[in-house]
Amino acid sequence: MKHLWLKAGLVSLIAALVLSGIHPYERGTWWMEIAPVLIALPLLIATYKRFPLTPLLYTLIWLQALVLILGGAYSYARVPLGFAIQDWLGMDRNPYDKIGHFMQGLTPAIVARELLVRHRVVLKKGWLLLLCLCVVMFISSLYELIEWAAALMLGEGAEEFLGTQGYEWDTQSDMFYALIGGLVALTILAPLHDRQLASANG
Repeated sequence: MKHLWLKAGLVSLIAALVLSGIHPYERGTWWMEIAPVLIALPLLIATYKRFPLTPLLYTLIWLQALVLILGGAYSYARVPLGFAIQDWLGMDRNPYDKIGHFMQGLTPAIVARELLVRHRVVLKKGWLLLLCLCVVMFISSLYELIEWAAALMLGEGAEEFLGTQGYEWDTQSDMFYALIGGLVALTILAPLHDRQLASANG
């Protein structure tokens, strides 16, 4: 059953990648947004037998991949789901980019937690939370530096990739949403993750 579920997830991601690449809003933005998916999928397939991950982590990776693929297809500022949320909450800008950055904290926090626990790098819960949050903020800040580099190299051509929509505090708010995602992962999802880790180690 688990293998069937994972195969279904893989097939759905490949299908989403293909569909998103048929007529993306801007081809360069599409490549930049889906690049993490193209890197992660082969790694997950190659390491599955030797180091299978918990169902929670596979699910989060699947969700984040879909967020990236959808953002690549439409560009983050134009994703229809974001416009629906914008209308529902009465916001003045499409918030889909913030969903992406929330996931950028949620998923890496569980990735870091799983690796640190299963390799017995950290044994104390307090240090585990702190180090996982450090990983989240490192990844978030690294991504913001990549966006900065893209802006310097591409000029106005980087606007679709950046998705700032004219918001001057976009960088800081992106990192804040990643922090929130990390905290949610390490508090709300931690008990479920612990149970799955116990099953994996048992």
